Amino acid sequence: MIEVQLDELRSAAHRDLVAAVGAQEVEALRVKYLGKKGALTDILKGLATVDASERPRLGQLANEFKSELSEALSAKLGEFNAIEARQRLEKDRIDVNLPAVRRPLGRRHPVQQVMRDVQSIFGRLGFSIKEGPDVETDYYNFETLNIPADHPARDMHDTFYLKMGQLLRTHTSPVQIRTMERQKPPIKIIVPGNVYRCDMDITHSPMFHQVEGLLVDTDVSFAQLKGTLTYFLREFFGQDRSVRFRPSYFPFTEPSTEVDVQCGRCGGGGCPSCKYSGWLEILGAGMVNRKVFQAAGYDPDQVTGFAFGLGIERLAMLKYNISDIRLLYENDLRFLSQF
Repeated sequence: MIEVQLDELRSAAHRDLVAAVGAQEVEALRVKYLGKKGALTDILKGLATVDASERPRLGQLANEFKSELSEALSAKLGEFNAIEARQRLEKDRIDVNLPAVRRPLGRRHPVQQVMRDVQSIFGRLGFSIKEGPDVETDYYNFETLNIPADHPARDMHDTFYLKMGQLLRTHTSPVQIRTMERQKPPIKIIVPGNVYRCDMDITHSPMFHQVEGLLVDTDVSFAQLKGTLTYFLREFFGQDRSVRFRPSYFPFTEPSTEVDVQCGRCGGGGCPSCKYSGWLEILGAGMVNRKVFQAAGYDPDQVTGFAFGLGIERLAMLKYNISDIRLLYENDLRFLSQF
């Protein structure tokens, strides 16, 4: 009786397997015939009523059926999986002959590009790069640079004061003193970095970038200062640009000068960009004040030097004709993609 049941079960399983149309149906057949509550399990329960001498043979037949059906189910499942894989490949197929999608390329930010240009030009003149802390003390940021507490020049800086007598540096000039305290002449450095002032409008930002320059030796002249800055400005803006020096005042230099470059938009003829003067103010400079040398521990009778400071955003705005400094910090890709 069990042998007949196995033959009928084999025939039924074969018909069902031929009719199956998907992996899910194959899995359902496996449960139907070979699961814990499947048809084969019901037949095997009947072995308990069979004569003991027949049980090994019938058990072997049942195992052969189970093994045979398992292989058939696996083969059928493999067929369906292969079909599904081919369908997925066809659906996801990429036509390599189609033109590629162009991804937008990143560009260097104009502020960083100008900073690199400035460092490269002064590097060709033999200036090395020094850095210092953004959080400074009143001593290094003001006092050693001949700006005592009651000095009116402090009003020009609009300082961010912190606790414990600290502040956010208003210029990179403190690195002058820090360098001179650690190093004997000759010194020939530029100091790029972030600086901070309480000021914000179309030409000012509370955080901006500055490059301070310092050259100290035994016989540095104002002529060297003029030659160095003239070379830099013509390398940066173009060899045809005129440069002029005007007397000015800074507490840390004496004598001091403001440096202008000929307006590139009007060629010096006068336009709204240069307020019809034909000139654009670029940077401040001068010979290092004796009091600054004394604060750094140098003998002002033995050394001379010059210093200068320039704003990177100012240079970027003039070079690229940018009218509002805030455009440099708004991360508008329509603006940044132009550079």
